[in-house]
Amino acid sequence: MKRYIVILNPIAGKGHAEKRIPEIEAFFRTNGLEFEIVLTERPGHAILLAEHYGSVPDVVVIAAGGDGTCNEIINGLMLASAGTAGEKPVFGVLAIGRGNDFAFGANIPTGLGEDLLRIRNGKPKAMDVGEIKGGDYPNGRFFGNGVGIGFDAIVGFEAAHMNHVHGGSAYILGALKTLIKYPAAPRLEIETSGGTIRIEPALVSIMNGRRMGGTFFMAPNGIMNDGLFDYCITKQGKRGQLLSAMMAYTKGTQAGRSDTLTGRSDRLVIHAVSGTLAVHADGETVCEAGTHLEITNHKHALMILE
Repeated sequence: MKRYIVILNPIAGKGHAEKRIPEIEAFFRTNGLEFEIVLTERPGHAILLAEHYGSVPDVVVIAAGGDGTCNEIINGLMLASAGTAGEKPVFGVLAIGRGNDFAFGANIPTGLGEDLLRIRNGKPKAMDVGEIKGGDYPNGRFFGNGVGIGFDAIVGFEAAHMNHVHGGSAYILGALKTLIKYPAAPRLEIETSGGTIRIEPALVSIMNGRRMGGTFFMAPNGIMNDGLFDYCITKQGKRGQLLSAMMAYTKGTQAGRSDTLTGRSDRLVIHAVSGTLAVHADGETVCEAGTHLEITNHKHALMILE
């Protein structure tokens, strides 16, 4: 008999997540499933909860919220499994947040009814987990969906400050605001498994999933269990050129552009020769002015209900 621990962020989806609790409780009770709903109380709380429950036998941890909640639970489960040789932690997702980009990349629908059925009927499938070291996390932080550097990260920072605009609309407005500011590009050396890239990019995206900001398909063909990141790097150009590139990202057609490099690698080392790096991982700030990053793919590190 499995026990389901639903770690729910009550403020996810601008507070709408808490309103779904009766529906979640009714489903588990109707299906005779042993469960407990635990509410997060502050940033980082889900990491502690997932680390605790992830080490308990026969427990399935459920992330109920958005990308931030999923990211914290992934971090907690990775800490719980560190140094162990037993079965990998299993988790599921109830995508009741705003963006739900991680759920999209994991092929999880964003309807609560469908998500609950997946929790009951789904089978555990191996999933890769990324780790980024640098900035505010010299010892590393894990991520499930992807890392954004430069324009992508700055757009995310802008969108996070928009209280009355949600989901993809906030990212589009954030992108337009960032285009107006148009910060200077750093000069980077990017080491990949295929060689070293020297470039002055507007943005660098390193994806385990497929989409960022609910709108931008940074890795339209990304696969979460192949042991590789999909990366794309768009060169700094004129505003109009970058706007055109961003429109391509909304369609996932950027790979055909002359100003964009794409590839795949299981590890990347990024060093700012000049300038600094604004970086996020799964929407969580890694740094606003970093200079060195190491990003590693941990193949099949966790199991996710699919």
